[in-house]
Amino acid sequence: MSRIAYVNGQYVQHSEAAIHIEDRGYQFADGVYEVCEIARGNIMDMTRHLDRLDRSLAELKIAWPMGRSALQIVIKEVVRLNKVHNGLVYMQVTRGVARRDHVFPEVDTPPAIVITAKRTSPQASAARAAKGIKVITVPENRWDRVDIKSIGLLPNVLARQQAREEGAQEAWFVDPDGTVKEGAATNAWIVTRDGVLVTRPAESGILRGITRTTIFDVAKKLGLRIEERGFSVDEAKKSKEVFMTAASTVVMPIVAIDGESVANGHPGTTTLSLREAFFDVAEKTPSC
Repeated sequence: MSRIAYVNGQYVQHSEAAIHIEDRGYQFADGVYEVCEIARGNIMDMTRHLDRLDRSLAELKIAWPMGRSALQIVIKEVVRLNKVHNGLVYMQVTRGVARRDHVFPEVDTPPAIVITAKRTSPQASAARAAKGIKVITVPENRWDRVDIKSIGLLPNVLARQQAREEGAQEAWFVDPDGTVKEGAATNAWIVTRDGVLVTRPAESGILRGITRTTIFDVAKKLGLRIEERGFSVDEAKKSKEVFMTAASTVVMPIVAIDGESVANGHPGTTTLSLREAFFDVAEKTPSC
């Protein structure tokens, strides 16, 4: 089946989709993005994703490419046209097309928008969760404004590539004092020996993940306590369970850090219960 993309007001064949060579996203990474999971025919947590898109755009002083209601319609249409029942929908907004110059273009320059959708396999994801994944740690080397979901992701790309080369699936950025920040594309969590969920505060230094936020609701439903505080790599290695969250992985158990097994080296029951309960708690917007 051929895929369809939405590019600046038009639905086009994915293979023919293109942006201008002077799009500021291409030349300066001057843009933001969002990724929503599509599960069982529903777009998950759309309200929170669009709220975060609004914040990212405001922080970079980029205008909305269209009204919020119109954007929701386009997102649903892209999902429908691609017949995605389980997968991901990606949206990217840049400051638009203008003659190359570091300063902002004229205020009447329209933002540019691209939306795509693709299928993923729930069975493959469930198989990974049943087995658990491995992470490595890398020194923090990103800019300070990682709270903005910017398309400038080169450090994340290099970290993920290093993880793959070392037989892992994710990389954690770590501060000089040994405190874990977040993954290259995920938020990091541990479960203490007392069964308390721990994740770093999102006021600064990490992205406030949407799945991360929804996990607070899931934990409340399950009667689990959460502490927002920093934790070290050493504490993570000695914890009862470790997991990561993201729209692309939901809740994914981590069974090894830098080659050292976490607990018994198998996914923990708390992590798996969070994963199982997630879809009952998260906001669900029918895709058609």
